Amino acid sequence: MTLNLENKPRAILPRSFYDRPAPQVAPQLIGCRLVRLFNGERLAGLITETEAYQGEEDLACHARVGLTPRTAPMYGPPGHAYIYFTYGMHWLLNAVTDKEGVPAAVLIRGLLPIEGLEKMEELRPTLDRENGWLNGPAKLAQALALDGQLNRADLCAPDSSLFIEVGVEVPSTSLLVKPRVGINSVPEPWRSVPWRWQIGPQTLQKLSSDLRIASDL
Repeated sequence: MTLNLENKPRAILPRSFYDRPAPQVAPQLIGCRLVRLFNGERLAGLITETEAYQGEEDLACHARVGLTPRTAPMYGPPGHAYIYFTYGMHWLLNAVTDKEGVPAAVLIRGLLPIEGLEKMEELRPTLDRENGWLNGPAKLAQALALDGQLNRADLCAPDSSLFIEVGVEVPSTSLLVKPRVGINSVPEPWRSVPWRWQIGPQTLQKLSSDLRIASDL
């Protein structure tokens, strides 16, 4: 894995990257750099875990109920944010994928923070810089100050305050592939579809170590 930690803009993922089914996009988002511009400061981290949700037929997907005000962003053009509120307390970030009219999205579930850590500590002081700090979708949304105001944000626009850049290449052999979580009430086969991708613990440990070393140089 080649690391590039310079705090300057990199190539933003183009819309064509997202213009594919979610199960194709989700594993390729692993290692990419999620960036939030917050009060002029870059808050960023490498994506470490994703889940795919694809179409109205996917009974774990919000779009199973069809087009509603809540699910409308999933039916929109690819390369936009779908940010929703859940459990009365958490915001979660998804990247909309596939062609307009086909509801699909990738949930960003985990982040390895690399830029703007001090500000992220202020936004999410719990477990700051410890194991488990940003290993959940609600945790990373809090650390990046994500909320409903960024719902439908264009992830591909150069003037956007939320986007995803090219990051580090993570070999597919280093990814764990598992069923999605938190969907125990969903019937089979959707409950067990292996549409969750995660950097394996050994690779994540090495990546974290390399990032610490590089930041000290």
